[in-house]
This record gives sequence, structure tokens and C-alpha cells, in this order.
Amino acid sequence: MYRVGFPGWKLAVRLNVPLLFRIAVVRDHEAGVFVATSPDLRGLVAEASNTEELFKEVYGCVDMLMAEQLKRPPRSRPVAAWTGEFLPA
Repeated sequence: MYRVGFPGWKLAVRLNVPLLFRIAVVRDHEAGVFVATSPDLRGLVAEASNTEELFKEVYGCVDMLMAEQLKRPPRSRPVAAWTGEFLPA
């Protein structure tokens, strides 16, 4: 797998190389939500009340952001990499 944001990742998309992007998740107890961002995919911010819904939101955002940055939708969806740890709010 090749990581989104690494040099040449857009070429890797054209060659149909499987892609990976990292996400960081914050649990906001006060607001009762989980928030995901990515250091790899510029503009990715998703929010949901549980982690299952959060990942649905993340992948919806990824589809839109990848299509925007590549000027077309990718043939395959990249895979999210999350350590399972929550960052402090």
C-alpha cells in the first residue's frame, strides 16, 4: 500500500496501487461526538456520535476529497489506518 500524501501518490492512484491514509480521532465528551482528521488527506474532517458512523462519514469525505484533488474519482477507495487510540480533546 502507498500512503496518500507521499510524493507520487497521485501517480499511484492512476496505476491503481492500493492507497492508505492515516486518521486521528478525538473523542469530545462535552459535545458527545467523535471527530476524525487526517494528516495525509488535506481537508478531511468528519464528526459523528459513534465510531461506526464516524467511519461512514470519513469514507464519504474521502470520496469527495479524492475526486476533487484528482479531478476524477479514484478507481478504488483508499484504506483508513487508525491506531484505535483517541487523542485528547
